[in-house]
Amino acid sequence: MTDLYRLFFALEIPKARQQEIVRWRAAHFPPEAGKPVAAANLHMTLAFLGEVSAEKQQALVDLAGRIRQPGFTLRLDDAGQWPRSRVAWLGTRQPPRGLLQLAAMLRAQAARSGCWQSPQPFHPHITLLRQTDSALRLPAPGFCWECPVTEFVLYASRFSQGRTRYQPLQRFALDKES
Repeated sequence: MTDLYRLFFALEIPKARQQEIVRWRAAHFPPEAGKPVAAANLHMTLAFLGEVSAEKQQALVDLAGRIRQPGFTLRLDDAGQWPRSRVAWLGTRQPPRGLLQLAAMLRAQAARSGCWQSPQPFHPHITLLRQTDSALRLPAPGFCWECPVTEFVLYASRFSQGRTRYQPLQRFALDKES
């Protein structure tokens, strides 16, 4: 039997930013608003790959390694809620072109490799809370964090001891910002 790994490509949020976001979340959402995502799990998914064999993982790594694209700056300046999925998120009002291009390339490569891709358009976001209340009071506009993006990461999602942990497997450098 072949081992399968639950994988996704994502942008890593720098640890200092993770801590700032966690403090901001605690100041703007009451504890009963939902289940907070652990600081170490804050990331922006670019392409979800699902359950993947080691062979398919290697093929996806090879394809991702061929991507040549300049880095970009990500501005986290928007927040929202998806009531149906019961998620509160942090995102960007105007996604940089580089982010949209990178996600489109990774999603297309994943689809060509047989990984199911959602028909929903890409909505760049970081999940802050799960199992949210039906109507959250969202923070007023005016917050903003800037994150220079110089790489993307292949992650494995692992569930153990009642927790989900995201383990970086491989990093892919982007070209210097132009």
